[in-house]
Amino acid sequence: MPTNTRLPSLNGLRAFEAAARHLSFTLAASELNVTQTAISHQIRRLEEELGLRLFIRKNRALELTQEARDYLPGVRAAFNDLRLATERLLRKDDGHVLTVSTLASLAAKWLLPRLSAFQESHPGIDVRITTSPSLVDFRRDDVDAAIRYGRGQWPGVRAEWLMADELFPVCSPALVDGAKPLRSPEDLRDHVLLHTSNTNSDDWRLWLTAAGLPADISKQPGVTFDLMFMTVQAAIDGIGVAVGRTSYVQDDIAKGRLVAPFRIALPADAGFYLVSPEARADPPKLAAFRQWLAGLARTKP
Repeated sequence: MPTNTRLPSLNGLRAFEAAARHLSFTLAASELNVTQTAISHQIRRLEEELGLRLFIRKNRALELTQEARDYLPGVRAAFNDLRLATERLLRKDDGHVLTVSTLASLAAKWLLPRLSAFQESHPGIDVRITTSPSLVDFRRDDVDAAIRYGRGQWPGVRAEWLMADELFPVCSPALVDGAKPLRSPEDLRDHVLLHTSNTNSDDWRLWLTAAGLPADISKQPGVTFDLMFMTVQAAIDGIGVAVGRTSYVQDDIAKGRLVAPFRIALPADAGFYLVSPEARADPPKLAAFRQWLAGLARTKP
């Protein structure tokens, strides 16, 4: 499409999007606080501007034409972009609010217990933590930075190394000296194994292989959770043995809630990174958080 193509009426596009969503001129009029006649006129004017029909008008219903079905996703996305841009423009505390996305388990077991130290050092910054297993889309999501696990190879962002993890079994101290003691890795056959689905689903197989044990031990009956911090809590509660990752279990080991019964630890092939968009990687609020986070990642519990 040529760059000088004349855009249709904004009011007509708003009427079209609302009417297409509701498949009703009446409901569209109610949403936009205008009369049904006004909606009908705006749609007709838009159809004249575009030179094509958008709706098939029936006695008691509306139906989108094929052209309208093709047009609607782009119109809807454009209005959503306008809404988000306006929210960012009008947010008065933008310079003081720092929104960070991370994994729920990392937030619960590592970041949140330490966050008060950052707030004490930087009382003028309002930190907001949001959790999601998905990668952040900085063009769409209202997020300043993300802490993500991987190899740091994400296009279009600045990825700064924070820390690596090791994988090793952990359990409650009571389990080690219980009715079925844990003296050697072979004793795992007599215990419930705790698993985490999704990205950590292979941890037991990897560790068992490194320990020289059959990988099929990981398939014996156990309990599976969808979040790592739930798996760790189950280990603390004595339900079974989990494969811990350093960042998720170091505090609980330091406080005696967990123990590592064996000396075999498997280095992970990835680590945690602080990720931010290249174009917005250096505002003072993010620079302060980055500096604090880098120091924190090097600190032992």
